[in-house]
Amino acid sequence: MERTGAQIVWETIVREGIDTVFGYPGGAILPTYDAMPAYPVRHILVRHEQAAAHMAEGWARVTGKVGVCIATSGPGATNLVTGLANAMMDSIPIVAITGQVATNLLGNDAFQETDVTGVTLPITKYNYLVTDIKDLPEAMAEAFYIARTGRPGPVLVDICKDVQNASIDWVYPETLHRPGLHKAPRPEPNAVVAAADLINAARRPVIIAGHGVSMGHAESELLELVERANIPVVSTLLGLGSMPETHPLAMGMGGMHGEAATNHAIQECDVLIAIGMRFDDRVTGRLDQFAPNAKVIHYEMDPSEVGKNVKPTVAVLGDCRVTLAATLQHIQPNNHAEWLATIQNWQSTTREVDIANAEVDELIPPFVMRQLWHSTKGNVTVVTDVGQHQMWEAQYFTHTKPGQLITSGGLGTMGFGVPAAMGAALGNPGHVVWAIVGDGGFQQTLQELATIVQDKIPVKIGIINNGFLGMVRQWQQFFYEKRYAGTPMLSPDYMKLADAYGIPSLRVTTNDQVADAFRQANEHDGPFLVEFRVKEEVNVYPMVAPGAAIGQMIRRPGPAVVQGPSGVQPSW
Repeated sequence: MERTGAQIVWETIVREGIDTVFGYPGGAILPTYDAMPAYPVRHILVRHEQAAAHMAEGWARVTGKVGVCIATSGPGATNLVTGLANAMMDSIPIVAITGQVATNLLGNDAFQETDVTGVTLPITKYNYLVTDIKDLPEAMAEAFYIARTGRPGPVLVDICKDVQNASIDWVYPETLHRPGLHKAPRPEPNAVVAAADLINAARRPVIIAGHGVSMGHAESELLELVERANIPVVSTLLGLGSMPETHPLAMGMGGMHGEAATNHAIQECDVLIAIGMRFDDRVTGRLDQFAPNAKVIHYEMDPSEVGKNVKPTVAVLGDCRVTLAATLQHIQPNNHAEWLATIQNWQSTTREVDIANAEVDELIPPFVMRQLWHSTKGNVTVVTDVGQHQMWEAQYFTHTKPGQLITSGGLGTMGFGVPAAMGAALGNPGHVVWAIVGDGGFQQTLQELATIVQDKIPVKIGIINNGFLGMVRQWQQFFYEKRYAGTPMLSPDYMKLADAYGIPSLRVTTNDQVADAFRQANEHDGPFLVEFRVKEEVNVYPMVAPGAAIGQMIRRPGPAVVQGPSGVQPSW
């Protein structure tokens, strides 16, 4: 079949089972847009290309497919960069398709010519510059294959405008040969047995479950291991939900803003079983004092992650579902009664100083997060931006299933929440999706309210408005003697803003208004915005200061147990 380059783009997208794409047209990508109406694909017109990449990520995370975003050359392509970096750091499969100037203009500094493959080389799994129509069919097919194979990630295909217009006899490449591509290795039997022996002999074991558990669909294998050997489970931020937090052995999130009892368990364990996580600094704190007495077992798909930050005693390479299933064949029942009793005592102490259990007359974010859980009974997908509200969601919303929380982990991208929630809502029609964002992050991508209305995307938006860039302000309070330089933030009237777009809204200022606001938003058949005007200077506790071990936490209330990087004691 003869097809133009533009048609080959859409033929590939359709063959990959993609029915929704996110983009913004421009001169260098116009041939591809001109071919689009002939194909059964819904195009979502974003108001900024960064949002297209975030929407593609939200869509990919709820569908399990590869998300697609499209932009033109120059500023259109460079506006995708933050979203591609976000997907790269969180291992999300995305294919970005960008237009490029015609081949005869390459290298001439033509209008809107940018070396986007050079720009995105460090933040994509792979990228292509297509200057010959003969190379396009394989490049397009390979892009989707690479994005989803092994450890997923973003791939960019930059296509010259004349290539989009050119024609070729096209046959979809059914067989692809990428000898350098890392697929999931098969687990080495000796490593599996060695890991099982350590687990069986452990007196104080702890599991840290990361994003790889849910990406590998290994939740049932994890649960079987946990219950057979009675091992408490810590979650990373992106691992929340892979183990139901209603389970008695679930300890919630660990790390910089993890539960105090959880961090103590990590520091006191004798065997640490890390599953599908990469020992990010927000989890480990000071590396030379992380789990100092533990033998470490690392279950990991990507060999480059093994030993990068924490050297394991045993590394089991492969897909989590496969490696855990193999390990289970050698696991003996255990109870660890003394160890679990110790952890329960730590948890009781933690609850005594939890702000959610204190009598506070003013509206505080932890109360909002708990009410979000109660209002939906957990039948909701929550998408957050980055900052204090993100940590409060992780701490006070009860995650019972994978994918319940979608958030920016490795890159920490402000502005991620609303567009990613839009992608999630489009990928899972009929399911309630809440974007929980701060007043800072929301104002970075609030232009997408227009996209929400134009495309009738029923996302709910909760703005935690504390009048500050909250997490930065918290650091300034603790480590910079309350010098709030650049963090007080003015907001527009969010109700008037919502009204300008035709979106119903509410403003909540007291505790007794929260439940009804969630009820009204959840019952409304369409988008809804709620502004929560919360107490300004509320902090996320506990907190591990940069350079400290995760057992050294600033806790509420009481004296500081660490000093800040400058040696200044936190203010109380």
